Amino acid sequence: MGNLFKLTYNEIFKIYIQKSTWAMYILLAILLIGLGILSNTMGDYTDYTEENWRTELQAENEKLTEEMEQDEFMQGYNSSVIAKNNYYLENDIQPVGYGAWQFVMENQLFLSIVSLFTIVVAGGIIANEFRWGTIKLLLIRPISRSKILLSKFIAVLLFALVTLVFVIVLSFIIGALFFGIEGLNPSIVIEGANGLEYVSVLGQVASGYGFKLINLVMMATFAFMISSIFRNSALAIGLAVFLMMAGSSIVSFFADKEWAKYILFANTDLSQYANGAEPWIEGMSLSFSVTMLIIYFIVFVVAAWSVFTKRDVAGN
Repeated sequence: MGNLFKLTYNEIFKIYIQKSTWAMYILLAILLIGLGILSNTMGDYTDYTEENWRTELQAENEKLTEEMEQDEFMQGYNSSVIAKNNYYLENDIQPVGYGAWQFVMENQLFLSIVSLFTIVVAGGIIANEFRWGTIKLLLIRPISRSKILLSKFIAVLLFALVTLVFVIVLSFIIGALFFGIEGLNPSIVIEGANGLEYVSVLGQVASGYGFKLINLVMMATFAFMISSIFRNSALAIGLAVFLMMAGSSIVSFFADKEWAKYILFANTDLSQYANGAEPWIEGMSLSFSVTMLIIYFIVFVVAAWSVFTKRDVAGN
């Protein structure tokens, strides 16, 4: 166990000693700060008080209605906002102003970038050892190949987790600086599967990031497997990124086929089962998708382990 801890620490050190890793974090920080500045500059946020919130919502509805009459392209978005405002009015709920927690909630899309960066790390963590010739120095140690492989995989998952936490924490800090904090556990109205719902923002943050974390782990594991089997970081990164971006399109293209539900990307988004929503493909269920994800995960890990532990590196 001590050897595994030291190996994992060494792998994490090798990840974070690279300038490219810090460039990833700097890029994330720039994007988040830029989004905060843009939202603060372009956004029209209202502070609702006990005395004026009803008047403010009614005035906002009138303004949005006028905009729809002048520009039909605004009808979809404005109708949604009006419906939410009416929900607050009809249920006598004072809305909270826009704040840090909602900024964090809206930044779930940044997990696609986190997934991309994790794929880059996973795709190179084994392949680069062969490319640089350092794999021999690693394997001459009196440590099993299984432990070496496991330490690298744990390091990849820890990188993904740290980067995810970085996005959440920095988003909250930026949101607090630009918009303030709207309370410890604010609630807002959103459009759910069964219509408008009054939900906790923290609950949406936890579920939203949690659902996307599943796809992140699966794609990182896939890139890790390709890196182990083919010893080519470009192939591992390129293939994983392509499938991550084209996964939904692939599922949509084969959606009418009976076997489409067995495609990995049909099951990575477990949010399709949230709040009683209908799954993408008929015949799918939460338990089915979880089972498929476990099967794919085991296949990826076993394939990586089988090749890495039996490969002859004498010629490398």
